[in-house]
Amino acid sequence: MAGKKKAEEQEQRSLEENFSELEELIEQLEAEDISLEDAFTAYSKGMNVLKQCNEQIDRVEKQVMKLNEEGGLEPLDPQ
Repeated sequence: MAGKKKAEEQEQRSLEENFSELEELIEQLEAEDISLEDAFTAYSKGMNVLKQCNEQIDRVEKQVMKLNEEGGLEPLDPQ
């Protein structure tokens, strides 16, 4: 039950907030005095946050579609 609540909280977080959390986790992993258990926990949490980031980016990419003249979808021209 607690894992589901955490996933819902991450779902509501912005992409920038998730990136900030990833940066913090990377700093923890780079620390020389981190225990193996703490490193594994940080890595696992980071992978979950990264998955959430990928899902958020996928949603944004899908939103950046526009209707062409025939009513079909095409990628938005970035220029």
